[in-house]
Formats: sequence, C-alpha cells, structure tokens
Amino acid sequence: MSERKRAVLVVMDSLGVGAMPDAAEYGDAGSSTINHIVEKLPEINIPNLINLGFGNIEGVEIPGGKNVMPEASYGRAAELSSGKDTITGHWELAGIITETPFQTFTDTGFPEAFIKAFEDRIGRKVLGNYSSSGTEIIEKWGEEHKKTGYPIVYTSADSVFQIAANTAVIPLEELYEICQAARELLVGEFLVGRVIARPFTEENGVYTRTSDRRDYSVDPPKDTVLDEIKNAGLEVCAVGKISDIFNDNGITQSIHTKDNMQGVDAVIDYLKRSESGLIFANLVDFDAKYGHRRDPEGYGHAIEEFDARIPDIMAAMGDKDILILCADHGNDPVHEGWNHTREYIPVIIYGKEIMVNNNLGTLSSFADVGATICDYLGVPTDGAGESILDRILK
Repeated sequence: MSERKRAVLVVMDSLGVGAMPDAAEYGDAGSSTINHIVEKLPEINIPNLINLGFGNIEGVEIPGGKNVMPEASYGRAAELSSGKDTITGHWELAGIITETPFQTFTDTGFPEAFIKAFEDRIGRKVLGNYSSSGTEIIEKWGEEHKKTGYPIVYTSADSVFQIAANTAVIPLEELYEICQAARELLVGEFLVGRVIARPFTEENGVYTRTSDRRDYSVDPPKDTVLDEIKNAGLEVCAVGKISDIFNDNGITQSIHTKDNMQGVDAVIDYLKRSESGLIFANLVDFDAKYGHRRDPEGYGHAIEEFDARIPDIMAAMGDKDILILCADHGNDPVHEGWNHTREYIPVIIYGKEIMVNNNLGTLSSFADVGATICDYLGVPTDGAGESILDRILK
C-alpha cells in the first residue's frame, strides 16, 4: 500500500445533528436536521454511516442506528463563531473564529446607494432586492427578467448578495462578470460574506436552477490551516465550492463540481494522484437542493446516495490516510423559512490508524478539526482549536 499521508475532509453541507444551546437567539430553537429528516423518512438506509458511528452521536435519533462497535471515532462539534452561514462554518473548520458576524440585509434589502452604484456599474436596472427563497423569487420575477434583461437580486438570513439570471437572457460568463462587479462594490459599509451567481433556465414557464453556481467570497482575515499546509510544501486539493469559500487562498489545485456524486468522484481521483496533504470537499446538494427547499425526503435520499459511495472513498485510501466527515451548519428541512439553522455538526474520523468505537463527545469548536488535521500532517498551526490527535490514534 502507498505510504502517502493525507487527510480527506468531506463537508456534508448543512447536515446538522441538533440545536446548539444558543439556537433560539437565531430563531432556530428545536432544530435538528438529521432527526427531522428521519422523522419524514424513517426507513432511511445509511448502513455505512451507521457502521462509522453516525447514529451513536449525541442527539442523533435514528431507529436501529446505534452501533455496538462503530468502525471510527465519532462525536459532534459546537460552533464558537457568531453566525450559521457557509463561510463562518468552513472558516472555523480551518482555524478562524468569526466573533463579529458578517452583516445581513434580511429585513430591508440592500441600501439604495449600493443598488444605484451597482446598476450604474453593470448598465442595467435590477429586480427584487429583498430576502427570499431562490426558487420563489425566480418564479415571481422570471418573466419580467426575460422581458427587460434586468438581473434578479436577493438575499437571505446569510450574509449574501445573490444574482439570478436566465442564461438565455444573460449568458453565464456575463453573469459571472456581473457578480464580480458586485463583489468589488460590496466593501466597507456594504461588506457581505459572499456574492453568489444563480443561473437558471426556463422552458414553457418552468424555471430550473443550473449547477453552474459560483460563489465570490471575501478573503479570510488571516492564514487558515489551508495556507499552513500549502506553505509546508504539501498539497491542498479543493473539491466543489471550497476554492470559492476561501477565495483560492491556501489551495494548490481545485475542481468545481456539479453535484454530490461528481464531488465524490473528484475526491477519489485526488486520492489516486495526490501525494500528501489535504483533500477538502464540499457536497453542496444537501444544502442547496434539499435543505433550503425544505425537502426532507429528498435530503434523506441524498444522504443514502452519499452513504452508498463511502466504501468507494475508503477503497481509494492508503494505510496512512484519514477520512473526516462533518458539516458546516444545519439546514433543518422542516424548520420555518428557508435558511440555515444553528446546530452542532457531526464529526466522524476513520482510518487504519484511527481508534474504533471511540466516542469523542462534544468538541468545543469546529476548529478542532483543522487543528487535528495539521497535527496529523505534522504542520504547525497558529489557528484556533485544539488537536484531538492523541484521542483518536491507535
């Protein structure tokens, strides 16, 4: 077997495992993404996650899901950062605690001064400019967008400025240019965490969002564990929207993916050809296709689909590789509204050198994940979090 030593970090985007103690402050009391999925899909079939201890994690209630001898170390992690969005969660995994949350424009939409500057910059008026579900706002403004050529802009409880466009009206590359212009303008008093391109198509009045989404994030305020691993001469291979979330900082190579299964394929491909370091993947379908759209049954089937591919990832791993499965926040598909939920995240760590049947309890921060990865790879880190390597190695 190969002596390559790598950490594979797979973020099951939004797969929370129960409300944090401060969830009520975020309007998320009682949220539990996995438990509410299981309530709607009690026959959920995820044997590989169960074998790894997912059903043994505190707060997780899956009928028949307790395993007497899980094949991994397992637990959950609390979020120290203020917020419940994608950037905050991923940055904390990578060693950055966000104490002051990114500002949001949920109640009022974006200020008139910014909208005017944005319209002047792109040479078009805009439609929308309020908080909405992406599918709902496209339904409402899709026809007007086609008539006028004006892009549809909207936000949510996250710190985002989203721009939706029919690719037959505004070609994809032009939509990306419009988003880049917004990113350059959204600074200072208008600073938000992400600008998101939301392309869609329309056929006979039916609107379908495409997989060509693109995120434009702010730079992390300091080096993350990705930078530290890269600076140590190791590889950092990004899968899915990871390169967008970190604005390409600390990444040696990356691939955008269209769905979860393409993401798994990319992870396996990197395992076949990378030599050392970190493979960092985000599987966005859980969040984008099912959590935000409040589709618990679809979410459950997506988990089943991923579960069936876990053995493929394991088969591609070498003796020195470790696999970490986690999330970045919750997105309870039966919760009111369409936004993320403030939840604990699962942490499952597997590998030939990792202890089995090892309950880690509750980690104090997502950042413990990044600290542990650095420790395992022998890379010094100045990031937040404490390594739990001594608790998981055989």
